[in-house]
Amino acid sequence: MTALTDRTDDRWDDGLIARSRPRVADDDWPGADNEEGDDALVRAVSGAGSDGGKVAAPPLSPEAQALRTRLEALRQLIGLSRTRILDGKTLVEAGRILDEAAARRGLSAQHTVVAIAGATGSGKSTLFNSLAGVQISETGLRRPTTAAPIACSWSDGAAGLLDRLEIPGRLRRRPRETSEAEALRGMVLVDLPDLDSAVGAHRDHVDRVLALVDAVVWVVDPEKYADAVLHEKYLRPLAGHAEVTFVVLNQVDRLPGESADLVLDDLRRLLDDDGIALGEHGEPGATVLGLSALTGEGVGELRELLGQFTQEKGAATRRISADVDRAALHLRPLYVADGHPGPEIGEVARAEFEDRLAEAVGAYAAGLAAERAWRRNAGKACGTPWLRLWRWYESRRAPRSLAGLAALAAIGRAPTATEFPVEEEVTARQRVEQAVRTVADEAVIGLPDPWAQAVRETAVRGADRLPEALDEIAVTVGTAVTVPHVKPPRPGWWPAAVLAQAAMSLLQIYGGLWLVGQIAGVLPPHLMPPVLLMVAGIVGGPLVEWACSIAARGPARRYGQDAERRLRQAAAGCGRARVLEPVAAELLRYREVREQYATVARFSTTRQ
Repeated sequence: MTALTDRTDDRWDDGLIARSRPRVADDDWPGADNEEGDDALVRAVSGAGSDGGKVAAPPLSPEAQALRTRLEALRQLIGLSRTRILDGKTLVEAGRILDEAAARRGLSAQHTVVAIAGATGSGKSTLFNSLAGVQISETGLRRPTTAAPIACSWSDGAAGLLDRLEIPGRLRRRPRETSEAEALRGMVLVDLPDLDSAVGAHRDHVDRVLALVDAVVWVVDPEKYADAVLHEKYLRPLAGHAEVTFVVLNQVDRLPGESADLVLDDLRRLLDDDGIALGEHGEPGATVLGLSALTGEGVGELRELLGQFTQEKGAATRRISADVDRAALHLRPLYVADGHPGPEIGEVARAEFEDRLAEAVGAYAAGLAAERAWRRNAGKACGTPWLRLWRWYESRRAPRSLAGLAALAAIGRAPTATEFPVEEEVTARQRVEQAVRTVADEAVIGLPDPWAQAVRETAVRGADRLPEALDEIAVTVGTAVTVPHVKPPRPGWWPAAVLAQAAMSLLQIYGGLWLVGQIAGVLPPHLMPPVLLMVAGIVGGPLVEWACSIAARGPARRYGQDAERRLRQAAAGCGRARVLEPVAAELLRYREVREQYATVARFSTTRQ
């Protein structure tokens, strides 16, 4: 304790027990270091590293190791959730717990800070003096008597802890050196102002110190043990801190006969109603006992319990664990939605989403158009020359009508987005928006409200330009099936069909010339052969065309399906990149924070 001795002057307030110390930075005291992270923190709160590094730190206890894991998980949880949780107050409270836990870094873990709290007239200052063995805290009939926290330390090295509590040197005391005081070595006892004081500054002192100490001794009296302020404002919210809580019924000397036992039983009932587990039959929980600080009855038992509690050197770890439990309970609505497994985008929802996008780009209609185009080109290639000549003639006649002129003008160029009917464009956009809403609603099933809102916002951002992107796909990918001059690929049997049609045409021409030659007298008359050749050519041409049309059905259907599939895949790929993948990434982030929350709440669930 050299550093402490060097920084301590020789001033004494009363020549016996009071010594004033100047405030110093935490890093100047033994056990302080600059190591960052939870390792130093947990070693501090679990009893390691309090010797300034002179002795190797003992291994962490299982409880301290669990606390380190939970603190790290809580830190990651807050970092991942900061931009996605709407309830900022809950995150701020969780962050405060991390800050307060980190403030334990470098402070003495060999000391246990215990606060004595109670209402006006409960006798907490008298109990404080009785434990110290000397008059330290002022007592009397004047209310309130204690105006500021007063600390009593049974050993050196607690200056950093008292600085953290903002207790000035003039209010730091030492107990009388007795054999009983030795049992409390390592304890720092703090007498607080009245929690129901009429002075607001006094109540502020109580709230501030209670949030920082390792354990609390609640002092109640037979008249105010059921006070609503005590139970509703303090005991009930701190129900999870039962393992670092002592509740003592003072002034039992005023209760005749078995009245003290009856009042203690009623006090235990009220604590049970507050949700505070009672440490009875060897189970962890709050300690409840009756005593009289004035006569000394039961004070020795409390001193023994506090001595055992201090020697365990686990109060700081238990207190921080209880704080993490409380934070996990408050964070639960932000990360857990009861009654549903982990959220995800199911295969059915994905398929429906892709179907709606396919409808928006007209994939099915494009497939039909591609099939018709294939069959039309097959008919042109495999049809009779006379039929093709007739079709060419009809196409030359078509411009004579307005409809024909419009059709001819449309040949050779792709339709633009502005040419689509307004109603059709609006309907397509509505389909896209409906598809996005549907898949987002499916994805947020089972999500807490803040994360559901984040997923919906992600889907909306992804769908912002999705209709325009689908329009571009419909124009570019659909060009091959919507533009008339773009011809589908030719199968291998088309040349054979063309040759067959050419042969049928040659038979007709040859037969016709033969017949004309006979009629002109150039050739000898013999009608049957040329007639048969002409009939064979005339009948064979349509037969070849009909056979080709039958053979073209399967390839045409496959070609249309392939065109539909390509357009569907293009639309689905656009939807996945803009909507499904960002939503899936958001759900993955939620699962990550859910795992971190499970780590934070793992032990709190067991405790509860």
